[in-house]
Amino acid sequence: MGDQLIFICIILVASILQTSTGFGFSIMATPFLLMLFLPQEAIQINIILSLIISLSLIWKIRSDIDFVILKRFTLGSIVGVPFGILIFISININVFKITVSILLLILTLLLMGNFKVKQTPYRDFVIGGLSGLLTTSIGMPGPPLLLYFTGTDTEKGKLRATTLAFYLFIYFISLITQIIFSGTDQIIWVSSLYAMPLVFIGLVIGQIIFKRINQQIFRIFTYILLSCTGIYLPL
Repeated sequence: MGDQLIFICIILVASILQTSTGFGFSIMATPFLLMLFLPQEAIQINIILSLIISLSLIWKIRSDIDFVILKRFTLGSIVGVPFGILIFISININVFKITVSILLLILTLLLMGNFKVKQTPYRDFVIGGLSGLLTTSIGMPGPPLLLYFTGTDTEKGKLRATTLAFYLFIYFISLITQIIFSGTDQIIWVSSLYAMPLVFIGLVIGQIIFKRINQQIFRIFTYILLSCTGIYLPL
């Protein structure tokens, strides 16, 4: 019963964050799902549910998508995906999580110090590649996109729509790649099915919250999410 309650809380809160901010589900869900599942199971559950969320939201917010940036992210991610699957199947996941954790904390400090970065086509490709690598390795494409968009002062609606559109591609490709190279199991799909009602409840609540979040509060959410993930990820 305790594990079920934890699972419900993780999925519900992560769904609300994903819908209201555009990046919260994988950042919130993956580290905490590792409390309940093996790494492969936690990552694939996160990918499946994130894909469902993106499919549910994308039509409504499609007008806010920056298709030029989306194309660059997508092309860059194709390069990152193979490296991510190599990490997933061959490198100690705990070592990799510690590396990602340190990177998140350093970059969070930079953003809190008003770090800025100029958006360029080359950087768009690089961020897409990093997101592809992180999706197939630990199921978390969000951090590079979030850090990049925040550093370039991207408006929250554009951030949410463009990241969700990118997620449709990268989550689907990553899920297929993981299944081909490392397989899947019944608990992943049963748990994902069990979580779907919670996801849709979170979607409704998140949409309400999104309309009430100003840019300053949005930044605070960004810092809190990245800091908590960086601290908790290696535990």
